[in-house]
Amino acid sequence: MQLNLGNKIRELRHRDGRTQEALAEALGVTSQAVSRWESNGGYPDMEMMPAIANFFGITMDELFGYHHDRDEKIAAIISRVESFHIKSRGDDGWVDECLGILREGLAEFPQNEKLLITLADTLSEAGWRRHREWLRYDEAGYLRHDYDKHKKNEYWVEAIKICEHLVQAAQEHMIVSQAIAILVLLYRNMGETEKAVFYANRMPEMKYSREMMLAAAADGEEEARYIGDLLLKMSAKFAEQMVYALMAYKPYFDSDLPMEKIKGVIKIFDLVCEDGYFGPYHGELIKLYLYLSRVQWERGDHDGAFVSLDQALKHAKAMEGLMDGKEHRFTAALVSTVQYQMKAGGEIAQYLPQDWPFWRMPECKQAAQEIKADPRWAEWVEKTQK
Repeated sequence: MQLNLGNKIRELRHRDGRTQEALAEALGVTSQAVSRWESNGGYPDMEMMPAIANFFGITMDELFGYHHDRDEKIAAIISRVESFHIKSRGDDGWVDECLGILREGLAEFPQNEKLLITLADTLSEAGWRRHREWLRYDEAGYLRHDYDKHKKNEYWVEAIKICEHLVQAAQEHMIVSQAIAILVLLYRNMGETEKAVFYANRMPEMKYSREMMLAAAADGEEEARYIGDLLLKMSAKFAEQMVYALMAYKPYFDSDLPMEKIKGVIKIFDLVCEDGYFGPYHGELIKLYLYLSRVQWERGDHDGAFVSLDQALKHAKAMEGLMDGKEHRFTAALVSTVQYQMKAGGEIAQYLPQDWPFWRMPECKQAAQEIKADPRWAEWVEKTQK
């Protein structure tokens, strides 16, 4: 191991664009000593190893070449966090434990990019759960964020700092892209729209996205698989943006548009997966049906609201049945070549009452009080807990 240590120090120094003098100053040695190490003419004292590892933001294992063990540990830490399925839950019971897992991981693997972006993403989600998104409509009826409240969201403030660092320092392009995506939303929420637009403009146009390029790059069955994956992902993003469009301008939301449009979006998923087998996209349909039930209730279609709640529960149960850690394949014609795997475990159905109506804009307190006073609500909640 020691015979390769000098090469490793030189490799790390070149990776980070640092000089021998900078490393020497940080360690309290001469630059000549660093030069000798790199030429394998001598080795640092063992008590100096932690300081060298810390200088390069790596662990002792990585310094001595234990890459595989390190990668497995990092993957296991991220897998533990993913097992909480935080993005499909509306509660905040996971926040402290997930953040604790990631902070412990970073104590062992300082500055690891994968752990940092996972921490930033988890902090972003924690901010929504713990402090909510504060929104209002302006005099013209357009949606605005409460910047003063959002700036006090300590989870978002920390997430921004991490993402700013990753945009500048991360080696992996995908991690930079993830960091930018988080920054765009959080800067928007805090009223710093110029920064949000600046970062958004760093991303490629939709036609140059990875999914579009993969569909264009492949041939034969592989092309069909990439196109199918693209159709599924585009359906999910289209659905999300449709809901946001309905919320963004209150006169639209107060009309009959929401019922019509949300039902139409659900039909898009039916168009892609005509056999009713939606795989992980059952999760998108859960959100849509929860929101549709709220809209139906407010428009006076109370029976329809409970039909939609039952549909959300049906999709939750279907999704739970697929969370077995095994590889699955879609069965509908246009996506039959697409495979997916969902981590084993995880409960979705029991959180549905907390998630209702998933998107909570415009204000829905009155609708919530009314629908929960209906005896059918308690019956539905009981079904979600079975």
